[in-house]
Amino acid sequence: MSKVTVVGAGNVGATCANVLAVNEVASEVVLIDIKEGLAEGKAMDIMQTAQLMGFDSVVTGVTNDYSKTAGSDVVIITSGIPRKPGMTREELIGVNAGIVKSVAENILKHSPNAILIIVSNPMDTMAYLSYKVLGLPRERVIGMGGALDSSRFKYFLSQALGCNANEVEGIVIGGHGDTTMIPLARLATYKGIPVSKLLSEDKLNEVVKSTMVGGATLTGLLGTSAWMAPGAAASFVAESIVKDQKKMITSSVYLNGEYGMKDLNIGVPVVIGRKGVEKIVELDLTADEKAKFEASAEAVHKTNAVLKEMKLI
Repeated sequence: MSKVTVVGAGNVGATCANVLAVNEVASEVVLIDIKEGLAEGKAMDIMQTAQLMGFDSVVTGVTNDYSKTAGSDVVIITSGIPRKPGMTREELIGVNAGIVKSVAENILKHSPNAILIIVSNPMDTMAYLSYKVLGLPRERVIGMGGALDSSRFKYFLSQALGCNANEVEGIVIGGHGDTTMIPLARLATYKGIPVSKLLSEDKLNEVVKSTMVGGATLTGLLGTSAWMAPGAAASFVAESIVKDQKKMITSSVYLNGEYGMKDLNIGVPVVIGRKGVEKIVELDLTADEKAKFEASAEAVHKTNAVLKEMKLI
């Protein structure tokens, strides 16, 4: 028996709960939201597909009753607000930091051993906040962004190659943002063949750029943030924990000397299993990749500084 809670029944949270159920990642999935009836309605809608989709997981929706989340193995936090017109970055961070901190504290009262997956934005900073204020070991606080960014990278690579995305390998490291993520084109492969041998430099650069603006491209097309791939990415990370799959997934984790970095959460490849982050994999980066990673880390540090200025940590 395994239990996963998803906090926030918006587009990303509800999609995540649906993927968790359909893939039978956990026997029990709890969807919780602050808005009366929203989680209950989404959960009922998902459960009415059980016979059609052939899954046995049970999804339950609750309004703000954290006692129903008790005993969760993994908790996925998607709650928070999007940036609104006229809202400063500092205001967004302040509001979402308050939401994430309150949610995490409520969760841990009922599931003290849960592993947290942070999806709320700005994701690296919210993962950092969670680690700093909750007193959990770093293995149990995981920012989801790299799983999503790497999946987008593989999609764009497969489109350029005209191949099956499941046969492509690609890693994206760095911050989870349009200007801070670093798709490692040098290490990307198609069935073991370096893609640099199959695509021109211009085409590969185009893939990298498309990956970096992947979220913004979808926002432009949809008129709102994407939710299918983000929800599935969070479920993907949760599955590696619940089923002890030990998959290597780029995740925003707290670094304490790895990659020459300290005191920040940023995306690096890690092995994820039943204990959460079981190993941080240190890649041998080129001078150019190191410089980009350092610039990305500096940008994340600047965002994190807002937490200190607002006395949130």
